[in-house]
Amino acid sequence: MSISASFDLNRLVPRRHGAALVFAALLVLPLAPSAHEIPSDVTVQAFVKPEGRRLLFLVRVPLLAMRDIDFPQLGPGYLNIAEADRSLRDAATLWISDYVNVFENDSILPKPRILATRASLPSDRSFATYQDALAHVRGAPLPNDVELYWEQGLLDVLFEYPIMSDASDFSIEPNFAWLGLRVINVLRFLPPGGAVRAFEFPGDPGLVRLDPRWHQAALQFVELGFFHILDGIDHLLFLLCLVIPFRRFVPLVRVVTAFTLAHSITLIGSAFNLTPSALWFPSLVESLIAMSIVYMAIENMVGGNLHRRWAITFGFGLVHGFGFSFALGQTLQFAGSHLLTSLLSFNIGVELGQLLVLALVVPFLDVLFRYGPSERLGTLILSGLVAHTAWHWTTERLGVLGQYQVQWPVFDLALLASLMRVLMLALIVAGAAWVVFGVLWQDRDRRGTGMSSADEPSGVARG
Repeated sequence: MSISASFDLNRLVPRRHGAALVFAALLVLPLAPSAHEIPSDVTVQAFVKPEGRRLLFLVRVPLLAMRDIDFPQLGPGYLNIAEADRSLRDAATLWISDYVNVFENDSILPKPRILATRASLPSDRSFATYQDALAHVRGAPLPNDVELYWEQGLLDVLFEYPIMSDASDFSIEPNFAWLGLRVINVLRFLPPGGAVRAFEFPGDPGLVRLDPRWHQAALQFVELGFFHILDGIDHLLFLLCLVIPFRRFVPLVRVVTAFTLAHSITLIGSAFNLTPSALWFPSLVESLIAMSIVYMAIENMVGGNLHRRWAITFGFGLVHGFGFSFALGQTLQFAGSHLLTSLLSFNIGVELGQLLVLALVVPFLDVLFRYGPSERLGTLILSGLVAHTAWHWTTERLGVLGQYQVQWPVFDLALLASLMRVLMLALIVAGAAWVVFGVLWQDRDRRGTGMSSADEPSGVARG
């Protein structure tokens, strides 16, 4: 009897644990769907085409991203195609058109009218072109006997906006970031009689001008350049190394302008596909940028020829220009037909950001060296900290670069001709920079200020 009692007691304990686990699972179950309601990756495909007095907006969105919509189902999650039209239209209104603003000449258009909706199979490829997508959405719906899991289906919608003219300036503000954890928008604009403009951007890009005027593109890229230089910690440290040995505005402007001119050259060359396209090239550039900061910091510490600093800055500026081009890779799609204007405007913004940094850092260093450590000691401390940080960046980036297998191009006559053109261009640019910065500008400064050739900028060179 005691044996059976102990046996029953031993069985009762795991049952109690099992009941507790079941109860805990019931408490957690209502929370489980919410953790998986938002899909991980969502791609939104869209066409925008103005024609006459209307603008057609053709969109494809995964049905899984249409949350809180009760799609009619059959069996184990199949979409009831015969009864799905109303829910598809509700999803198109609540989750697409309500989150899109379209502008004509900077005036917001009224909410669109739905011309057609349909559910599509995940294997459908009709959105490769506008004509195929339009014919597909306007065509016959899927047969009612098609077995389509609603979570795998696609929602295709054709909207119509009333407009004044198809020659107006159009902008769009898609707010689709809520559709998933990572949302990619693929948008194509088809102006009347013009080439198709393709856009690809993540999340909510803000206002996208589909065919910007030159001044609109210029203002946008001036702003991008201004904030890009303020957000780039490596470029800021490079500027700090330039500023530390100087305390006068004119020599600083000369050096910083040489830097801007140099990175403008490589930035424009990269925009016109004149740079290597190998996968290892960005890692090489990032490593060289870190090395340039290390070099400038060490030169501050040992005391270099500061009168010729514009030359080494010009060389490093060529490298930094490639870094800027990587940041602009996805942004140049918003330039429209004003690529060169946008690039020059971006450089203007970078220059304005650099001048702002100079206006803040130079007075700060003056106060620091006047009331803090001596100029020589302060230069050593600041440059040492910058060199230490940049050296860690260098080792990390060289480690990433070492993971690539560098394949050198085949040396032939075509490669030789390309190298000769690049070399000639580099020599012309370097010669022009030397004439401007090394001869004309320096002579003008001497005539205007009476500075002799023996004068040095304030900073390490006097230490």
